[in-house]
Amino acid sequence: MGSTSNGNEEKVVETVMVGRYVEMEQDGEEKTIKSRLSGLLWHGGSAYDAWFSCASNQVAQVLLTLPYSFSQLGMLSGILFQLFYGLMGSWTAYLISILYVEYRTRKEREKVDFRNHVIQWFEVLDGLLGKHWRNVGLAFNCTFLLFGSVIQLIACASNIYYINDKLDKRTWTYIFGACCATTVFIPSFHNYRIWSFLGLVMTTYTAWYLTIASLLHGQVEGVKHSGPTKLVLYFTGATNILYTFGGHAVTVEIMHAMWKPQKFKAIYLLATLYVLTLTLPSAASVYWAFGDALLNHSNAFSLLPRTAFRDSAVVLMLIHQFITFGFACTPLYFVWEKAIGLHDCRSLCKRAAARLPVVVPIWFLAIIFPFFGPINSAVGSLLVSFTVYVIPALAHMFTFRSAVAREHAVERPPRLVGGWIGAYMMNMFVVAWVLVVGFGLGGWASMTNFIRQINTFGLFAKCYQCPPPMPTLTPTPFPSNAQNATYPAIIPSPSPAPSYFVHHHHYHHGRP
Repeated sequence: MGSTSNGNEEKVVETVMVGRYVEMEQDGEEKTIKSRLSGLLWHGGSAYDAWFSCASNQVAQVLLTLPYSFSQLGMLSGILFQLFYGLMGSWTAYLISILYVEYRTRKEREKVDFRNHVIQWFEVLDGLLGKHWRNVGLAFNCTFLLFGSVIQLIACASNIYYINDKLDKRTWTYIFGACCATTVFIPSFHNYRIWSFLGLVMTTYTAWYLTIASLLHGQVEGVKHSGPTKLVLYFTGATNILYTFGGHAVTVEIMHAMWKPQKFKAIYLLATLYVLTLTLPSAASVYWAFGDALLNHSNAFSLLPRTAFRDSAVVLMLIHQFITFGFACTPLYFVWEKAIGLHDCRSLCKRAAARLPVVVPIWFLAIIFPFFGPINSAVGSLLVSFTVYVIPALAHMFTFRSAVAREHAVERPPRLVGGWIGAYMMNMFVVAWVLVVGFGLGGWASMTNFIRQINTFGLFAKCYQCPPPMPTLTPTPFPSNAQNATYPAIIPSPSPAPSYFVHHHHYHHGRP
């Protein structure tokens, strides 16, 4: 009788409302207008906040590179890969959420207090599977988030250039690196309420602008849709889509910011379904209108005529990339705080100052590798494949490999997928597919592409994929007998194309 009672008590733990991560706020403070406004805009922990965070973080700048991927894959493959990787990403995000709740419940039974501590993925792996899993998870997760932040900086420079080309993209990277460094002042995902909402509004506008503008523009003269033509391009495009739906490396941090993390289970799937309503119409429409021309233009903005609507989309995407930079970088801030012993510090200024060194390598890498588009595929194949697909699937299988662990699991696999047997089969399929197609073929294709990019444009490229500068016009001097002279035309002085533009066309078609 007593054991039954204890078992029921243990199950009750599952429904306990978890503690908040207490940043620089006072518990029990009097509700003033200021505090109410702060709660409305700043402190978010509901299921809706988590949905906005997931959807806003998932779509980001990759929205602009998906038409480029469609030109590599072809229309049919592009649509099918989006649907396939969207579902696969939702499944592994579900696995991460299950492992988080399992870890959290076990620790709370041991009376561990998390009110002033943000749980992260590597800590979940450590608590459930040991230090070796922790080290592998930490290495992949941090490296992926580091390059995820780098990609946001590169995207900022790439986009602003279409509004103001007086400065080259490298200079814009310097500027936006300084701007994005201000994210050190945002304590945690708990404080992204208004930013997540605005970010999703911005990407929604941009996606439908791309769709409508492409349809109104119509197909360019002589448009061709020849993809797929080469295996290198095909698997590069597929890996970019793998990267698109691999934005759940911050799932644990988003869950920890929730008041009831148990409600997260279906949130990522619902966010993915919404994201598909943005990515499928926009990528298909732009590819329909411009076809193979996209092989030379990894940013969809570059092919659409400049209008007030396009400029608005560019500005909104810039703001959204600032938000997404914060999403990718905040977990890195937490890791760094824990490493130097400042994670439980309640002073915002001290923590912000301590976080600044994290931004420096991101800034530097964005200047070294300014390859907007191809870098997504490289990160997708080498980092995303393990961070959010292979490791979560293996971790779920190893955590519940024993009958005792399955019997006492806080959350069991739904009957819809076939219970434990179905879950294990799906996990093995995810691991096999991602290792062979994502990491193997995708890694080969994306790195081949990336190396050609370096050979063509060089590291530290000043203005990646920029059109060549107009030739300098030099007037000839007037002759002494000016009255009877015939004036020659202005002769352009020779101006060789810059090295970063040479062979650009050949690169994108996979030729040496």
